[in-house]
Amino acid sequence: MKRPLITLLTDFGSADHYAGAMKGIMLGICPDAHLVDISHEITPYAITEAAFTLSQAWTCFPEGTVHLAIIDPGVGSARRPILVEAARHFFIAPDNGVLTMIYDAVAVHEVREIAAERFFCQPVSRTFHGRDIFAPVAAHLANGVAPAEVGKQIGDYLRLGFAKPAPSGPKTWAGTILKVDRFGNLITNFDSGSWLRLAAEPFEMKVGTCLVSRMASNYAEIKPGELFVIGGSSGFLEVSLNRGSAGETVAAKSGDSVELRLL
Repeated sequence: MKRPLITLLTDFGSADHYAGAMKGIMLGICPDAHLVDISHEITPYAITEAAFTLSQAWTCFPEGTVHLAIIDPGVGSARRPILVEAARHFFIAPDNGVLTMIYDAVAVHEVREIAAERFFCQPVSRTFHGRDIFAPVAAHLANGVAPAEVGKQIGDYLRLGFAKPAPSGPKTWAGTILKVDRFGNLITNFDSGSWLRLAAEPFEMKVGTCLVSRMASNYAEIKPGELFVIGGSSGFLEVSLNRGSAGETVAAKSGDSVELRLL
């Protein structure tokens, strides 16, 4: 029998005990679980960045995988813990929009409020639901507990609007920076498939106070130090700087706005 697989995505970093404590809880409940870190280096509280990162990773894992996404600035508040079933994967997260891109990618999905306290670690801390609620529920699911035992289905879950650009004027669209990656590339929510025409049409992409008006098919086409737009491996347009950080150059971060205008 294959070992149960659980992935972890958090903004906990590696300096503290938080990620390790969650792993310990899960292994205590499901000793055979294989735990895989997607990342613990999400910018603190950056829901958009986390949503994008999860959207890029989950399809690389086999069906039946349990995915934990714990970016939870509202921990201890009225926000609900939820379990989502989509494409034969399970996603456990706070109901704060971090699973928005999963909802968009898989039209048929079921969302449940996690309410069965018998699966929680007691007492439940007001500030560490990752350890006391999300981790144990993930482990019980990996052990074979049916989703229906965790809680009832809900339809009023939070779905944010950052995943797709919206028209904002004549030949103009307002978008969002989903993530600034390690190399300083600004990954936008303009999907490459729909916007490859920029290679043949004059355009301006405004990020902060900078205007970018050149499209490239690879980094070598652009001289070092020049900003340009490229279709990245994530399937979205990226604002990049050859051998430099576009993020530092324009002082941009995840969640910032970007505007595209056809000339």
